[in-house]
Amino acid sequence: MASRRALLAGAAAAPLLLAACGFQLRQAPNFAFQRLVLVMPGTPLSIELRRQLEASGNIQVSNALAEAKPEDFVLESAGERRERVVVSITPTGQVREFQLRVRFSFRLRTVAGTELLPSTEILRQVDQSYSETEALSKEAEALMLYQNMQADIVQQVMRRLAIIKR
Repeated sequence: MASRRALLAGAAAAPLLLAACGFQLRQAPNFAFQRLVLVMPGTPLSIELRRQLEASGNIQVSNALAEAKPEDFVLESAGERRERVVVSITPTGQVREFQLRVRFSFRLRTVAGTELLPSTEILRQVDQSYSETEALSKEAEALMLYQNMQADIVQQVMRRLAIIKR
């Protein structure tokens, strides 16, 4: 009974200790702009980026550069590039391991053309073992790994956009 009370007291004190050390839950980023024009192809990464920007709640996202106002920002990208490179092979010439890569290049500017964030490339890569006997499951695993890398790149872009000041 006494150990149960000590456990409850410890659980009640934990939030106070976390607050005292400066711990704070991650919040939606505050952007220096209210409207953002996305100039990029409709790839899965750009769709996810658009969804995350709209979910932040304090920014309007548009695809129409012609309708942009002078105070709007423009995020330009040619899209992402996915790569699959053989890293190792067996002595019989069968693939043993792949390296999966996602590259995303972008830049941020004002409608007038002032560059706020120069052309930047984010590269994510992960190694994947491979076996021909498990080819279908390895393809599904590769798709999942690509999605995880895509989500990470979107979060990195969001953080980089959040630090931009006018």
